[in-house]
Amino acid sequence: MEGIKIGEKCSKYPIIQGGMGVGVSMHKLAGNVSKEGGIGIISIADIGYQEEDFEKNPMKANIRAIGKEIKKAREIAGKDKIIGVNIMVALQNYSEIVKECIRQKIDLIISGAGIPKELPQYVKGTITKIAPIVSSLRCCKLIVSYWIKKYNYVPDMIVIEGPEAGGHLGFKNEELKENSKPKLENITIEVVEYIKGVEKETGKNIPVIVAGGIWNSKDIKKFISLGASGVQMATRFVATEECDASIEFKKAYVNAKNEDIKIINSPVGMPGRALNNKFINKIEQEKNKIDRCYNCIKTCNVKNSPYCITKALINSVKGEVDNGLIFCGSNVGKIKEIVSVHNLMQELVCDL
Repeated sequence: MEGIKIGEKCSKYPIIQGGMGVGVSMHKLAGNVSKEGGIGIISIADIGYQEEDFEKNPMKANIRAIGKEIKKAREIAGKDKIIGVNIMVALQNYSEIVKECIRQKIDLIISGAGIPKELPQYVKGTITKIAPIVSSLRCCKLIVSYWIKKYNYVPDMIVIEGPEAGGHLGFKNEELKENSKPKLENITIEVVEYIKGVEKETGKNIPVIVAGGIWNSKDIKKFISLGASGVQMATRFVATEECDASIEFKKAYVNAKNEDIKIINSPVGMPGRALNNKFINKIEQEKNKIDRCYNCIKTCNVKNSPYCITKALINSVKGEVDNGLIFCGSNVGKIKEIVSVHNLMQELVCDL
């Protein structure tokens, strides 16, 4: 069993823990996943929400928190382990956030919720490696060809997120209907074949990572057999002792049933998968009053937005689950207990 190589470092196992914001995957979860042989990912979305000045100056608080969280994650994981961040392209201050992560010498930036066209210009000459999130072969070709043509930069990794993923989804609403969903297996085969050609032309190794609905070692083996170098998993890592979210947030996952899952329209301008709770029922009936804009998302129109996504995500991660948004993957109904990251990782790799 091979791990995933990022620059000069290599993980022990072919598992990346997906970035989950706001505040779900911070230093504690990411550090412990990396310590146990995977690759831990810190979500950058409103990462400074616990800083004292967040309400007054969220951007300043977020930039400060980036360094703090990366440092704490490294202290847990150890210097030789890989720590990454997930940065949404839709973030208002995307370039400043990317630059700060690079300044902190982060190993890996995974970027989605939009097309990270300009990302290579920030990392050239640094140790930081970059991976776009794609949802189709078309999207993958668009990003790879653009990066090579404009920056002469070949992606260091490709992350495919399928329609069963949690949070914001790179698919149209009609593509998420049961009979219309693209098959992740088919997308994987197409992207892997295309990337093989890019590797041959450029002489660069490009790991393809598959995400969205990955549950167990059987799933991991299946996608590796299709040519992937590893998988990204998020939902399963929420129900761990080390997850940075509140116990109430974790219990919402443990108590969830398949029928509780709902596709919603996010203020980000993309569909998202979440738990259907009192908050969602409320905003479907009437617009939630927005008292404060955190200027977090480029695509959010405050006047027309049904709710503030920052406030909704902060409420839920702090434990106000009836008054907040709880993103989840399609397998959330299978979670029955909260376990340690160590035990979960051992379960996932026992048959690999």
